[in-house]
Amino acid sequence: MNAEILNRMVTEVGANARQISAVEKLLAEGNTIPFIARYRKEAHGNLDEVAIGKIKDRLEYYTELEARKETVLKSIDEQGKLTDELRAAIAGCFVKSRLEDIYQPYKPKRRTRAQVAKEKGYEPLADAIWEGRSLEWNGGEPTDEDLQFARDIIAERIADNADVRGFVRNEFARRSRVKSEVASPAPKEPTKYEQYYDFEEPIATIPSHRYLAIRRGQKEGVLWVKLVLDEDPVVERIVEILSALRGARHNDTCDEQLELAAHDAYRRLLAPSCEIDVTVDKKAEADRAAVEVFAENLRHLLLASPLGEKAVLAIDPGIRTGCKVAMLDSTGKYLGKTVIFPQQNPLEAAKAVAMIVAKYHVEAVAVGNGTAGRETESFVRDTLKKLHAQHPEIPTPIVVSVSEAGASVYSASEIARKEFPDLDLTVRGAISIGRRLQDPLAELVKVDPKAIGVGQYQHDVSQPLLGAKLDEVIVSCVNGVGVELNTASAPLLERVSGITPTLAKNIVEWRNENGKFSSRSDLKKVKGLGDKAFEQCAGFLRIRGAANPLDSSAVHPERYALVGKMAEDAGLSVRELVGNSAAAKKIDVRRYITNDVGEPTLKDIVNELVKPGRDPRATFEPPKFRDDVTKIEDVKEGMKLEGVVTNVTAFGAFVDIGVHQDGLIHLSELSDNFVSDPASVVKAGDRLQVTVIGVDRARGRIALSAKSKPTIGGAATPGAPRVKREPRTSFGPSSGSGGFSCNPFANL
Repeated sequence: MNAEILNRMVTEVGANARQISAVEKLLAEGNTIPFIARYRKEAHGNLDEVAIGKIKDRLEYYTELEARKETVLKSIDEQGKLTDELRAAIAGCFVKSRLEDIYQPYKPKRRTRAQVAKEKGYEPLADAIWEGRSLEWNGGEPTDEDLQFARDIIAERIADNADVRGFVRNEFARRSRVKSEVASPAPKEPTKYEQYYDFEEPIATIPSHRYLAIRRGQKEGVLWVKLVLDEDPVVERIVEILSALRGARHNDTCDEQLELAAHDAYRRLLAPSCEIDVTVDKKAEADRAAVEVFAENLRHLLLASPLGEKAVLAIDPGIRTGCKVAMLDSTGKYLGKTVIFPQQNPLEAAKAVAMIVAKYHVEAVAVGNGTAGRETESFVRDTLKKLHAQHPEIPTPIVVSVSEAGASVYSASEIARKEFPDLDLTVRGAISIGRRLQDPLAELVKVDPKAIGVGQYQHDVSQPLLGAKLDEVIVSCVNGVGVELNTASAPLLERVSGITPTLAKNIVEWRNENGKFSSRSDLKKVKGLGDKAFEQCAGFLRIRGAANPLDSSAVHPERYALVGKMAEDAGLSVRELVGNSAAAKKIDVRRYITNDVGEPTLKDIVNELVKPGRDPRATFEPPKFRDDVTKIEDVKEGMKLEGVVTNVTAFGAFVDIGVHQDGLIHLSELSDNFVSDPASVVKAGDRLQVTVIGVDRARGRIALSAKSKPTIGGAATPGAPRVKREPRTSFGPSSGSGGFSCNPFANL
């Protein structure tokens, strides 16, 4: 790696040169970020996934820059214009925009006014103005037309100067203002962009969400948007730059022509081009901010507390067509379906639910939170109360409202069709709702993240950037939790480090043909899964009940012999050591340090021996919605409710309070103290005690406050949000598919 690039990356990513070089080498060897972060800590100095990801991004940036340099050098050389000075300037360029500025004079151009002027022979006159010489043309004074042709040449010369272009671009980035007005003709109906009909804000400080909103209004034809910048100060500075570059004598006539050319260059060539550059940069910056918000929300949603291996009755609520009901066993295996009509025939519906609960020993009922969700939830609770009164020996299942976001997308997907080819879409949706309760991560990986509803302007941002970031988050979450090899679906497996979609399919096919994997080493029998793929994936896969207990832990197979040595030194078998907290904590890791294994890895191994295969997700606890608040008509100002954060944006947090519409806690209502970033205060999945401070039933909007002393219907006073986060504990991941498609409830 270029020494200058390495030094720059040290500053940019906050890692030292040795760490950056180590990560570069590990990535070049085909290792994934989760594997590097977890199993190669000694090599890179214990960097986390975020730091490794930053290094990877900057390496890609500089790789692209170096490739572009080669293209630029070749192009200029082919024109016969490559000098040693120019070669050195390009070699010393480490910013893409600066490289393009240097290349600007040599880029192939369409026919320009300057080229026309040169063809007419006006370049000598332009040189005379540039050099501050006396102006003569064809034996006399140049005419206004002559001077205009000369200024066309000078204007292009000014616009092509790298220093000038860089200065103007910087001025647009630092000092221009985003100005928006209502487009003509003005919309006849009210729009959500009315606050931007006469709006202006500095480009340097405008928040990303506001900029994206304005861009959306422009795209929809409601707004006219432009960057505005005071011209005179910019041109004055351009002239100063030119004076230093020219080193010429000055005379009033030449200076006047030069200033006129500078104004022309700014208006016609520089301002439009630099406005586009800065707009593109600002859009990219806003995209990155929005994508980070989306990614953080998705991470918390994927890592939501799993119910675990419990039998679940899943209900997709409906009114006219009834509620679709699906029964899942403790592994998520589909057992059967039926339809109930709580509103049209409540007695028959209650009887069906009661009999299913009794027959299948249901431990939880998952009710989708869509249309009629709260009414269905209330119906199920009443039914279970009556069942318990009549049959106290039957345990009462918990009833949980589950987000339906994206369930319809999954049910119509190719993945769902392959899983349940004989089932209706609505039944697939019910199954997805139930499995989300059992293990959100295992089920949500099957859904396009953009359909889950936790994003901000997700349809307006760069889709490749968004897709790459969300994929990175999913991979991080899946590998952080670990995957049960014998029950995982192909979509879940393909998110595991080192496993491609083809390998995931091959793993499932091998499992279907040969039965459960009995050990991690069985993976090597799967078609196409070679040594490198095994190295990358093995540590993230779990096999409960395997002969070797380490196969259900995060200890990598490459360290099994080391654990065997630890067990031998402790006078125990490996099986006796795994899960033996007291014995594991007595291990002196310093005794086992070698050139290959250092203290960070050894500490990870000991932690796994203390709690093998531990799940990092929180203990499941259902939200406590009020039974008397099921629709927006029930919500009143001043009510104090418990809610669950569903989405965090740059301007606040959306909270599910048990009605169909989520309420919004504006940024100013999140805390007694000043908050600049909502994500620093709340996360998706947090439970909050909130106060209703406003209800707009006509527009379906609910305003909430998390302050200790909110002002109802007005400005709130300073408090901290009462956030309830659960301690981390262990719940084994569960997933599965299969079962039969007939109705097992028909004879109940």
